[in-house]
Amino acid sequence: MLSQQPLYVEAQTSKNPTDLLCPSLNPNLSSHTRLAQLTLPICPLLLCSTMATGYDYDDATAVNYDDQGGPQRQDLGYDPNFVPDSVKSFVVHLYRHIREKNVYEIHQMYETSFQTLSERLFKETPWPSVDAVAHYVDNDHVFCLLYREMWFRHLYARLSPTLKQRIDSWDNYCSLFQVVLHGVVNMQLPNQWLWDMVDEFVYQFQSFCQYRAKMKNKTEQEIALLRQHDQAWNVYGVLNFLQALVEKSMIIQILEHEKQGLEQFTATDGYDYNGGSNVLKVLGYFSMVGLLRVHCLLGDYHTGLKCLLPIDISQQGVYTSVIGSHITTIYHYGFANLMLRRYVDAIREFNKILLYIYKTKQYHQKSPQYEQILKKNEQMYALLAICLSLCPQVKLVEETVNSQLREKYGEKMIRMQRYDDEAFAIYDELFSYACPKFITPSAPSFEEPLINYNQDAYRLQLKLFLYEVKQQQLLSGVRTFLKVYSTISLAKLANYMEVDEPTLRTILMTYKHKTHAVDSEGKIISNADVDFYIDDDMIHVIESKPLKRYGDYFLRQIVKLEGVINDMDRIKLE
Repeated sequence: MLSQQPLYVEAQTSKNPTDLLCPSLNPNLSSHTRLAQLTLPICPLLLCSTMATGYDYDDATAVNYDDQGGPQRQDLGYDPNFVPDSVKSFVVHLYRHIREKNVYEIHQMYETSFQTLSERLFKETPWPSVDAVAHYVDNDHVFCLLYREMWFRHLYARLSPTLKQRIDSWDNYCSLFQVVLHGVVNMQLPNQWLWDMVDEFVYQFQSFCQYRAKMKNKTEQEIALLRQHDQAWNVYGVLNFLQALVEKSMIIQILEHEKQGLEQFTATDGYDYNGGSNVLKVLGYFSMVGLLRVHCLLGDYHTGLKCLLPIDISQQGVYTSVIGSHITTIYHYGFANLMLRRYVDAIREFNKILLYIYKTKQYHQKSPQYEQILKKNEQMYALLAICLSLCPQVKLVEETVNSQLREKYGEKMIRMQRYDDEAFAIYDELFSYACPKFITPSAPSFEEPLINYNQDAYRLQLKLFLYEVKQQQLLSGVRTFLKVYSTISLAKLANYMEVDEPTLRTILMTYKHKTHAVDSEGKIISNADVDFYIDDDMIHVIESKPLKRYGDYFLRQIVKLEGVINDMDRIKLE
């Protein structure tokens, strides 16, 4: 017999849903507006976020509309009310397992059964509508929200969503997150599913911003819908929901208590083995990664890294329990540090995640995320090549990763050391390939001529990056001479570099500035492998000595020795 407890109960604080939001909100506002305006702080930098994007985006597809402004049928053979027996069985069993809090079975159905059915029955069509399956699950409100979340995720992955479907998906996320934030959720879900919720929420926001920014060929019906639903996927609403999940879950306090030995959040991977719910806590945890990703898309790297501070990425955590979360976290963390000139931090984390992927990717070949894992792997190698070209710190990179890097980008990295147009073209190419798909979150001005502005944010970030590269490339000659000498006079170095002494002093000061950065605690850190100081007119060079790694060397030799012994054992002596 199934438990008849509901999957959630409403919070007793208020009967009026608008009271759960800002009390000063106008009750006459639309539901979109009310849901978007949670009472949480927003970064003031976003008010002037008209940034910019250089390669073309393919996730915003033209949509055909009927006379009423509604989307035309994507497939005339698709019947949203037809539910195959296998789908009936799937939703009934998934509903039962969620009620029973059977996380293992939920995970199996979510990861395997859903993907198998999608591949077999819904390769080119959406799943049956939520109305068609609702009566098989007692019309349970929360389960229907979860089903629609999966429904829209499948739609985005396999088909091209219409504008109306993008708006409906936003409404569904609003309703789902409202339940989690303002109710008492009585269920446990797999970390993979909870991560996918946050990840897809941010992805659909990014996709909508790119779609909306392509205004040139929009029809009058599409423009009318955009005007009518101006709060759908609003940047403040997205950030507020993620921040609300972080605050309501009290995850920052939980992680602090765990450091003091008062909590067991990471040790249990966020699950509650006392019969409670993990949903709010784990959603709050993954929302910190979601906030990092959103701020990187907006070009606000300081705020993004600040949002991730409660998670100690130098240690194993819940974020490492899901491969997609692990890669997304380190990718955006590394990229943000690259843009802030904290190259050592970026190199160190890229090295660790690339080594991890190299060792474990074979176990994820059947995973639906496998292609995304491989893509992010290639992008992070490109970012690592950029970091090492701007800040040569090869001693921070494991031999396995270094050999892969030389294989992929060895020739390009040599050319990137030169100060010429070819070097800049390679920096441009690698950055364009590896950077996030930056967005412009502001809505278009419908009164002005409609233009495409979906690449503006990318172009601005690329311009800033190449400006930094140009400044640093001027310093490559200084580093070359400093690597050769332990002491050298200013006059001699000025003569070698064919500049006068005042100009050389300026170059040396610039070198000092560019090889130092401010870390997350406000301390000045050095990224240089070669440093110096000036005493009177003499330059004294200090070269950092790499740490010798004996462990890796001996382990490799042991493996080789075992191979030789095995080969010898197979030889039969006459």
